[in-house]
Amino acid sequence: MDSSPHRVGDVMTRAAVAVGRKALFKDIVERMEQWQVSALPVLEGDGRVIGLVSEADLLPKEEFRDSDPDRFTQLRRLPDLAKAGAVCAEELMSTPAVTVHADAKLAEAARIMALRHVKRLPVVSSEGVLEGVVSRGDLLKVFLRPDNELADEIRRDIVDVLFPAPIEPIHVMVTDGVATLTGHVGASAQVDLATRLVRGVEGVVGVDCRLTAADAV
Repeated sequence: MDSSPHRVGDVMTRAAVAVGRKALFKDIVERMEQWQVSALPVLEGDGRVIGLVSEADLLPKEEFRDSDPDRFTQLRRLPDLAKAGAVCAEELMSTPAVTVHADAKLAEAARIMALRHVKRLPVVSSEGVLEGVVSRGDLLKVFLRPDNELADEIRRDIVDVLFPAPIEPIHVMVTDGVATLTGHVGASAQVDLATRLVRGVEGVVGVDCRLTAADAV
């Protein structure tokens, strides 16, 4: 059975730290400090995620503490000024929360983080109930997979499927996450496909495909 981490549920932190919508500003800061996290999901009573409070949502209170913003700044940064006066989670949170499902692929979670400029994503059920949290660090765990585990997956799921009867044995070696394939196969199109598939294996850092094809000119 393939136990490699392909989905968010494989790497997420299930014991997620969260706050209720009435959590006070100081309590939120203390909880972030205690658990060393940069954002906290905000929950309704049934555990449904309704927003997210991040360090960025908290900073305006300090930024505007001693300043009297001019009219241009007031108009341009109304949301931040509102958060500067906020005292509880429902006034501070960004909503709707950017979330992901446990069955989402790791690449999908990485794209969401990059596009939305967030470091952590609440993982929710189909009803929006919190199931865990996935962070950038969690997504990078796939690169800790042992080289021999990667090589076994490449042989089993790619090489044995694409080349059931190769012209000569195909050798797979993985060193520091870089997969090297050597051998002789029938069609050059298979070489390109093999390269793409190996590159898509979670945890592979790079591919050095040295396969040669009988139909290559």
